[in-house]
Amino acid sequence: MALSKASVAEMQGIYGPFTMAERVLQKIWWRQDFLRRDLALVGGQSLEIISPGRWNLLGGPDFHGARLRINGQIVVGDVEVHFHQRDWHAHGHEQNPAYANVVLHVVLFPPNEGQVPARRRDGGEIATVVLLPWLVRALEDYVVDDALEGMTDRDDSQAMLELADVPPEELRARLHALARARWEQKRATARLRIERVGWTNAAHATALEILGYRRNRLPMLAVAERWPLEQWSAQLDVGTVMESVAERWARHGVRPANQPTTRLRQYREWVQRKPDWPSDLAGWGQSLAKIVVREEVGTSVVRRSARLGQLRADLVERVVGGAVGGDRLQTLICDGFLPLCAAESGHDHFGLWFHWPAGDVPAVIPRLLRNLQVCDGKSHVANQGFAQGMLAWLIRREVFA
Repeated sequence: MALSKASVAEMQGIYGPFTMAERVLQKIWWRQDFLRRDLALVGGQSLEIISPGRWNLLGGPDFHGARLRINGQIVVGDVEVHFHQRDWHAHGHEQNPAYANVVLHVVLFPPNEGQVPARRRDGGEIATVVLLPWLVRALEDYVVDDALEGMTDRDDSQAMLELADVPPEELRARLHALARARWEQKRATARLRIERVGWTNAAHATALEILGYRRNRLPMLAVAERWPLEQWSAQLDVGTVMESVAERWARHGVRPANQPTTRLRQYREWVQRKPDWPSDLAGWGQSLAKIVVREEVGTSVVRRSARLGQLRADLVERVVGGAVGGDRLQTLICDGFLPLCAAESGHDHFGLWFHWPAGDVPAVIPRLLRNLQVCDGKSHVANQGFAQGMLAWLIRREVFA
């Protein structure tokens, strides 16, 4: 779909000003990447999304054939997505017969008081839903995810050309600053999730999201919303859980060990071993407050002085009951547990996070760190901070240029 000038919006983010394409907003709607329980329209009517519709990549409304329930009544029709309610009129849709079957106007930002609602050619008012209050992640996260989906191994050759002349010490300093920004974004996202759904639900959703990997992150979030923690007993049938969001799972191209059925069984086993694991995680997080990490020392020193190995072992026993290990556990810690604990407690934890072993990252990242001599395996050991700093550099080049 050709994007007009009105199809992008500039916003201020943690890395600086960034541009969000309307395509990203359409993707949020298509994937249903927001809270759907108790969803309401402008005006207060209840909204249930049975189907978001078929994404239309040609002219006309953004989605065809959506199936909705508005105040208990089934409504079928098209959906149009904009940043602002005023965009409907700015684009002339009220005079265009192609938009005569639009039944829902999805906007990101709330309309100003007294703003004219969207109407069809016949004068009928179109129901409007504002997505911003229902998002569980910062807008910048959605833009970053969109950039990551387009990132491939081709990025390392261009990065080598741009960074090869930067002395390793200077590059480490740059990556450290970028990693700090990346950490702040993760902590802000964790804080937002806790504010929206509470500590237990935030921990539950975060764990399932990370176990879903990138391909099944959203179905796992839907599972977390449909099946709260207290329902994950030994009697919970994984097949029933799978069926509850059946149309959303991605299986093609997913390794056998990462198939959603396998990961859901793993989570059920985890909860069976540690039924109150979010409380255990909070306790583990409190134990981090007394740890002081000196910024000027290297990763090996920090890992010894902070006893990171023992911290990890305590978490395995105390929080996950040995149900998760390997790189996925490191990702749970770095992308989930440490940001959640920092957001809940108010402690920073950046030093621990920076020097923690990296979890799952695109293959291009460790190759770049090695080839650019950022990590040499001796005085400068590979860690989460350098990996996330390099990832942030690639993202900033893609999105914030």
